[in-house]
Amino acid sequence: MGVPIRASRLAAVVTLALAGSAAFAADHNDPNAINSIFSDIPVSPADLYDFFGFPADDRSQGEKVVMALTFASVPKTGVLDPDLLYRIRIHPEARLVRPSKEDWSLDTVLAYAGALKDRYLDSRTAEVRVRVDARQQAKVDFIGFPSGSFTKIIPTNTPVSVQAPDGQALQVFVGGRDDAFFNDLPGFFRSINYGPQFYLIPLGADPDLREFAIPKTLLELEGNTLFNFDPAHPRLGEDEKLPLPDSGPRELQGVPYRKDANGNYRFVYSGRDAQAGRNVNAIILELPLGYVTDAPDKNRVVSAWGESWVLKAANKVETIPDEQKGFGPWLEKRLPQGERSEFERELERYKRVDTDGVPFEDAALSEREDSRQLGADNLSLARRFVIRFAHLGWGFGPSIDALGLRTCFDHDHSPVSIHRYDRLAIEAFPRAKTCFFQEVNMPDASWNPRGLPIPLKRTFEIFIPNVSGIDMDTNGSWPYGRRLEDQVATRFLSLFLDMKTGCGGKPCNVETLSQQALWDGAPIEPKTPPNPLHNDKPFLKQFPYLADPW
Repeated sequence: MGVPIRASRLAAVVTLALAGSAAFAADHNDPNAINSIFSDIPVSPADLYDFFGFPADDRSQGEKVVMALTFASVPKTGVLDPDLLYRIRIHPEARLVRPSKEDWSLDTVLAYAGALKDRYLDSRTAEVRVRVDARQQAKVDFIGFPSGSFTKIIPTNTPVSVQAPDGQALQVFVGGRDDAFFNDLPGFFRSINYGPQFYLIPLGADPDLREFAIPKTLLELEGNTLFNFDPAHPRLGEDEKLPLPDSGPRELQGVPYRKDANGNYRFVYSGRDAQAGRNVNAIILELPLGYVTDAPDKNRVVSAWGESWVLKAANKVETIPDEQKGFGPWLEKRLPQGERSEFERELERYKRVDTDGVPFEDAALSEREDSRQLGADNLSLARRFVIRFAHLGWGFGPSIDALGLRTCFDHDHSPVSIHRYDRLAIEAFPRAKTCFFQEVNMPDASWNPRGLPIPLKRTFEIFIPNVSGIDMDTNGSWPYGRRLEDQVATRFLSLFLDMKTGCGGKPCNVETLSQQALWDGAPIEPKTPPNPLHNDKPFLKQFPYLADPW
């Protein structure tokens, strides 16, 4: 069952969205205030890494939804910081139905965001809230669920079954695990020419030393000596950083792709797992759908995301103000002081630092800005995504075409990647229109095990709002949630492919760029998919699913 989107408030929505100037999201290495990618910022337990969400495969005891929030293992693996509070926020809902018309436009994107804003304006999300005491006992609050709110004290680093007020069993794990994010993170930062990944650049340095004014690209550029692979420093950007050299261009434009003696391009990706052997701390839940919602037959999508909050009195993350201003339907619903619950009053002693919902939304689209860490509150801020996506398209698009594939981005048949930022969404949108509205193909039918009439996602639906929309009628593979085995970084890159005819005149899909055969036949070195295909450790078949820590 779905709920249709109404576009009757289009004029107001367009006005609001075009007035917005920020976007909110999360991923590895963000926000900047706690981003240890900068040379003077230590690793912080407030740095959220990933959010996973999918229907449990075993339905013998009824439908269950699995959610996992991972974050930096500070002070150490399996030991959490008592000054931190973590929230997994949960909103079950009916599946949205897109407008049936095909005259897709910028107005349609903005109307979609506006319809979501109207829908959630008065919503109050349920949540699971976690923090530890000095003895590393975890206090877990279950707040706002249909059967009522309650609190349980549990040990860390062991799976625990908690009984809800209605008698249902809730599985909870708080503690250390292997990092389930398998990814060539330096490759991604090489593709966007991000200086702090490779050089000792402090947070307070010139912002132009973050993303250099060099075209985004999947292929190395001639003369891009600061970011091209250097045989003298093969681990640069992985476990080695250097002082920023005085030489090397800070800006490039119109340069050709670099080729070797055999005429092959040089890939900016290595395909290696930069996270191999690393641990995280995690909060993992397995909740019956009938506990999450009192209408499980109707509410088939569980929208969820994670947040980190730090105690104000701890004087940590001081670059983020204690009192944050903002607006949006997912912000805290402020009640009069006398009507606030104990849970609401507790939250006033903390400040929000990081959020995590859609993978790669922050690193790719929101640029890790502190002010954009508001979780799902990107509903009226679609304008920023249009501009940023087009900026990436001007770089990634031509490099995709150079490999013999076809991009969905209109770059005027440029033979080289271009560094370009449009000032307005209405300038950027025509270039990215096909990318935004094309259906994102899945590799096979396994994502929809019952063959239900579930429409394929379109790109704009994936990123608005910034929540993991776990579709309980699917297997939860991205973008219908996020399974542990999903290679989301490569799937993100696939959004720049022409899904209809971009692969030799045939359709592409979210797994196209993970197929070794494609790279074997491409004029490129190394001949590897951009990111590893598997985690460094096998995932578990049972709760808590993430592999044991190293």
